[in-house]
Amino acid sequence: MSDWKNDPRLKHMDPKKLAILEDFSDRVKVTPKAKMIPVLLSLNMEAQSKGISFNDAETEVIVSILAADMPASEKKKIDTLKMFSRQLSMKQKR
Repeated sequence: MSDWKNDPRLKHMDPKKLAILEDFSDRVKVTPKAKMIPVLLSLNMEAQSKGISFNDAETEVIVSILAADMPASEKKKIDTLKMFSRQLSMKQKR
Protein backbone atom coordinates (compact mmCIF):
# COMPACT_ATOMS: atom_id res chain seq x y z
CA MET A 1 0.00 0.00 0.00
CA SER A 2 3.05 2.22 -0.07
CA ASP A 3 2.26 4.04 -3.33
CA TRP A 4 -1.53 4.04 -3.14
CA LYS A 5 -1.64 7.83 -3.54
CA ASN A 6 -0.34 7.46 -7.08
CA ASP A 7 -3.14 5.16 -8.15
CA PRO A 8 -4.81 6.92 -11.10
CA ARG A 9 -8.23 5.66 -10.01
CA LEU A 10 -8.07 8.09 -7.06
CA LYS A 11 -7.37 11.14 -9.21
CA HIS A 12 -10.91 12.52 -9.06
CA MET A 13 -11.86 11.44 -5.55
CA ASP A 14 -13.17 14.09 -3.17
CA PRO A 15 -10.33 15.60 -1.08
CA LYS A 16 -12.24 14.86 2.15
CA LYS A 17 -12.35 11.20 1.21
CA LEU A 18 -8.66 11.24 0.35
CA ALA A 19 -7.94 12.76 3.78
CA ILE A 20 -9.74 9.86 5.44
CA LEU A 21 -7.73 7.43 3.33
CA GLU A 22 -4.52 9.22 4.32
CA ASP A 23 -5.38 8.76 8.00
CA PHE A 24 -6.28 5.16 7.32
CA SER A 25 -2.98 4.63 5.53
CA ASP A 26 -1.09 5.90 8.56
CA ARG A 27 -2.93 3.41 10.77
CA VAL A 28 -2.33 0.55 8.37
CA LYS A 29 1.43 1.09 8.60
CA VAL A 30 1.35 0.07 12.26
CA THR A 31 -1.34 -2.61 11.99
CA PRO A 32 -0.48 -6.28 11.47
CA LYS A 33 -1.80 -7.47 8.10
CA ALA A 34 -3.95 -10.09 9.80
CA LYS A 35 -5.88 -7.29 11.56
CA MET A 36 -6.64 -5.23 8.45
CA ILE A 37 -10.32 -6.15 8.26
CA PRO A 38 -11.26 -4.46 11.57
CA VAL A 39 -9.26 -1.39 10.56
CA LEU A 40 -11.09 -1.25 7.23
CA LEU A 41 -14.43 -1.51 9.00
CA SER A 42 -13.46 1.28 11.39
CA LEU A 43 -12.61 3.47 8.37
CA ASN A 44 -16.15 3.09 7.12
CA MET A 45 -17.68 3.89 10.53
CA GLU A 46 -15.49 6.98 10.96
CA ALA A 47 -16.34 8.23 7.49
CA GLN A 48 -20.03 7.78 8.20
CA SER A 49 -19.73 9.70 11.46
CA LYS A 50 -18.31 12.60 9.40
CA GLY A 51 -21.15 12.39 6.89
CA ILE A 52 -18.89 10.89 4.22
CA SER A 53 -19.75 7.77 2.31
CA PHE A 54 -17.86 5.90 -0.38
CA ASN A 55 -19.87 4.74 -3.38
CA ASP A 56 -19.53 1.21 -4.72
CA ALA A 57 -16.90 2.15 -7.31
CA GLU A 58 -14.78 4.01 -4.75
CA THR A 59 -15.06 1.13 -2.30
CA GLU A 60 -13.98 -1.33 -4.97
CA VAL A 61 -10.91 0.80 -5.73
CA ILE A 62 -9.99 1.13 -2.06
CA VAL A 63 -10.40 -2.59 -1.43
CA SER A 64 -8.37 -3.55 -4.48
CA ILE A 65 -5.54 -1.24 -3.39
CA LEU A 66 -5.62 -2.64 0.14
CA ALA A 67 -5.85 -6.24 -0.96
CA ALA A 68 -2.80 -5.99 -3.19
CA ASP A 69 -0.45 -6.58 -0.24
CA MET A 70 -2.69 -8.82 1.87
CA PRO A 71 -2.08 -12.50 2.50
CA ALA A 72 -4.39 -14.88 0.61
CA SER A 73 -6.36 -15.70 3.76
CA GLU A 74 -7.20 -12.02 4.28
CA LYS A 75 -8.13 -11.59 0.61
CA LYS A 76 -10.65 -14.40 1.04
CA LYS A 77 -12.18 -12.56 3.99
CA ILE A 78 -12.43 -9.40 1.91
CA ASP A 79 -14.13 -11.32 -0.90
CA THR A 80 -16.60 -12.77 1.58
CA LEU A 81 -17.38 -9.32 2.98
CA LYS A 82 -17.90 -7.97 -0.54
CA MET A 83 -20.30 -10.82 -1.30
CA PHE A 84 -22.32 -10.17 1.87
CA SER A 85 -22.33 -6.46 1.13
CA ARG A 86 -23.70 -7.03 -2.38
CA GLN A 87 -26.38 -9.36 -1.06
CA LEU A 88 -27.41 -6.86 1.61
CA SER A 89 -27.49 -4.07 -0.95
CA MET A 90 -29.72 -6.15 -3.24
CA LYS A 91 -32.13 -6.92 -0.40
CA GLN A 92 -32.37 -3.23 0.53
CA LYS A 93 -33.23 -2.27 -3.06
CA ARG A 94 -36.22 -4.63 -3.14
